[in-house]
Amino acid sequence: MNYRGRFYPESKFGNFTDVDGTIAFYTRVHSLLQPNDVVIDVGCGRAEYQDDQVKLRRDLRIFQGKVKTVIGIDVDPAAQTNPFMDEVRMIEGSNWPLEDASANFVVADFVMEHLPNPSEFFSEAFRVLKPGGHLALRTTNRWNYFTLAARLIPTNLHMKVLGKVQEKRLEEDVFPKHYRCNTVPALRNAIKQRGFDGIAYGYEAEPSYLSFSVIAYWFGVLHQRFAPNWLRPAIFVFARKP
Repeated sequence: MNYRGRFYPESKFGNFTDVDGTIAFYTRVHSLLQPNDVVIDVGCGRAEYQDDQVKLRRDLRIFQGKVKTVIGIDVDPAAQTNPFMDEVRMIEGSNWPLEDASANFVVADFVMEHLPNPSEFFSEAFRVLKPGGHLALRTTNRWNYFTLAARLIPTNLHMKVLGKVQEKRLEEDVFPKHYRCNTVPALRNAIKQRGFDGIAYGYEAEPSYLSFSVIAYWFGVLHQRFAPNWLRPAIFVFARKP
């Protein structure tokens, strides 16, 4: 059922809501990008967003042609099929296959929750960024209701449950999660400890995961509108290397 149109009537014009998380995140990313930037897309994947039917949202996720170079890095060989990377390099071990101070921008979208050692991520991001370079990441809040429910589900049932709440989610796009640095305070502390100047804050889009029930969706809308910052399902981080 299309409960989104009932609770977010603006979505009838353009097929996206005023609280769309992807649009909010990538709009801010684009506001920081410069034409001569070298952008590192950490965990670039196979670009599942190319199937997004909302052109505005899909185009915001594509940096190719808008900056000097886009380099994707990933542990998953499927990343080599990503059509929006100028170059793809495979991560082997803890070090990224990039030179020191070689990039202007590092972006990681829903990657942090998969990392067993997040401190390595922040160290590598700081190392490869030039002074004045930016880091932008979006990740899952370990204290939001959906994450707490997912952690109670046995691993072998994850795809079955995801099929109910994310009908278009493919099995090859599901990876193990650790939630080692997935709260607002933890991320604020992580960027500060590594030497970044930045912010971390909660964000909540429409409750698309709850579209299986009007009652569940209604409660999700209430949560989206009134939940405190630290409980919101997504966390945005924007930081700059001094």
